[in-house]
Order: sequence, then structure tokens, then C-alpha cells
Amino acid sequence: MLSAGGMFGAYQAGVWKALSGRFHPEIVAGASVGALNAWAIAGGATPSELIERWRAPECASLATFRLLQPPWRGVFDARPLHAHIRGLWETYRPRVDIGVVATEIPRCRPRLFRGPEIGWLRLAASCAVLLCYPQIRIEGRVYSDGGLLGALPVWAAARMGATRIVAVNVLARAPSRVAGWAVRGFQALAPGSPPTPGEVEVCTISPSQPLGRLRDAVFWRREAVERAIEMGEEDATRGCPWELG
Repeated sequence: MLSAGGMFGAYQAGVWKALSGRFHPEIVAGASVGALNAWAIAGGATPSELIERWRAPECASLATFRLLQPPWRGVFDARPLHAHIRGLWETYRPRVDIGVVATEIPRCRPRLFRGPEIGWLRLAASCAVLLCYPQIRIEGRVYSDGGLLGALPVWAAARMGATRIVAVNVLARAPSRVAGWAVRGFQALAPGSPPTPGEVEVCTISPSQPLGRLRDAVFWRREAVERAIEMGEEDATRGCPWELG
């Protein structure tokens, strides 16, 4: 289960590098940027493939300001992000069960998309960060970012049948106090996510040190990406006590 986290998602590529030789998941799920990493991993992406995608300088275009637009339509130009997502969706096809979480608004209800119903637009919906990108309308319903009600929706993997979950949470620490207050304030007003069953075992891997500031979570920088990948590999090597298989 891969969390939301913007550019901090590079950490998950490092985790995958550490775990891929020991671990063959039957289910892969994610929210927001975690949904994109999950799609690639479920489609058979090797660690080197996933890491090279994060290293690509084209990632810098994914958070490009656009002018003269109402803020509720998003401050960033969505076209580079959507092209990136469409390319990822066309490159990989799931080899294992895949789940993607988005948030239906205005009711603030989490929604789990699975398997064949996941088109590129549903991946885009999971990444539609509120006030950053336009919200996505699908079949008459409007969807926002999958991490809006919680960066790590472990309940989704449990709903898909997982009983042992390796959960990678890049937002265990908020990148800024203001961002943390804003998210907690929104979540206090929202209905919340479904509970995770008590019988599910969860091993959580999260950054051992701060990955950076808020700007590092939003804007691509090669140095920050490299650091996140390296930390993800190191933390995953020592971070899960289970015998993975």
C-alpha cells in the first residue's frame, strides 16, 4: 500500500528496489502519487525502471504554474501531469490485483477503483490534489486526490483481501506545520475513511529522516529525488521484520 506524498513518492521507488527481490505482492494499491507507483509496480516495472522515471527531468514540468485561472481550478497546468499519467497507463498493464483510491466530492467519500475499471482518468483523479490541479469528473461524479482523507488508506488494501500489508507512508511527517494543520482541519470536518479490520497485519515503512520541506514535496529537484530514493532503499532494508515471500 503506497501513500500520497507528491514528489516524496520517489522514496517509494527506493523501497521497491529494496523489497522487489524478496517480495512478490498479490495486491498493490495506492493513493495519489502512490497510485502511479502502484500502477507501475503492478504492471511489472523493475526498480530501475521506476527509479529512472523519477529521475527524468521531465518531472519538473508536473508542477508548472498557470496564470489567470480561478484558484478552485488549480494553480498548476494539468496537461503535463495528465500526459505523464496517460503514458504510464499505456506502458504498463497490471499483472496482479491493483487498487487506486480517490475522494468523491463534495461528500468527501473515499472511493476504491479496481482492476479493469482503472483507466488513465481514474489515475488522474487519484492525483487531483485540491487547489493544485483541476478536479476530475467521471460518470457525473467529481473526484479529488486519493490522500485527501488520509495519506495512507490501508483500508483499501484490506478491502481488496490483503491480510498482511507492507504500507509505505512518505507523509508520516507533514512537510510543514501549515500543511499539517490544513489537512487535519479538513479531515476533522470530513466523514473519514473506512476502518481497517483489526485482524490485518500491517508493517509500515516510513522515512527515518525528514524528506524535505513543502516545496520539495511539490517541485521536482534531482538532488531531493536521489536522496529520497536512497533513504527509501535503506529504510526498507531494515524496516520490515517479516519474512517476505
